[in-house]
Amino acid sequence: MKRWTHSDRIVAPSVLAADFSRIAEECSRAIAAGGDWLHLDVMDGHFVENISFGPAMVEAIHATNDIFLDVHLMITNPDRYLPQFLKAGADLISVHVEADHDLASTLAEIRKAGCLAGLAFNPATPLSEVEPFLDQIDLLLAMTVVPGFGGQSFMPEVMPKVEEAVRLRSERALEFHIEVDGGIDPSTAVAASAAGANVLVAGSSTFKAPDMSAAVRAFRDA
Repeated sequence: MKRWTHSDRIVAPSVLAADFSRIAEECSRAIAAGGDWLHLDVMDGHFVENISFGPAMVEAIHATNDIFLDVHLMITNPDRYLPQFLKAGADLISVHVEADHDLASTLAEIRKAGCLAGLAFNPATPLSEVEPFLDQIDLLLAMTVVPGFGGQSFMPEVMPKVEEAVRLRSERALEFHIEVDGGIDPSTAVAASAAGANVLVAGSSTFKAPDMSAAVRAFRDA
């Protein structure tokens, strides 16, 4: 599988906006449209006030489509369920700094399994909460909406944190990606990219676009 660097623009259609009744076909459509990764939001109804899907969905997508699976665990105890998501075929697993777990141990376990490790933080969380772990991750996920539901508006006040993360990455000679998730469309992608994000998660603006290929191209050119 291709290896990406943080200088690559990566478009990650979010499966949460797909038609679950034909999920394999929907994921194939995203790949054909030019999506680089598929973003899978796992929500437990406890850490966030919504429930989406679990490892069985990840496994089904992995079994029917060959694409990088970016799994975002919005769950209270991510360490408890890691083995299931690793077995299901995740290529990258992001866990939240706000969740209830030993974060350093969780990140180490993800990497030990040969999977890339991501660290996510909510809009209200200061960057100082994730800063001690930046040398232990492959991706930093900045939530640009309050997590839990799709269709929210992009929060530009998160962009200074993205800019600071870029500065810290350069200062410490690190190589992690910076991903933004929430309210991302070709317009807000411009602001996110200008701040230094290189992975753009897009749900409704890709899966629900009249022409998904054109939508992905618009993100590529943003």
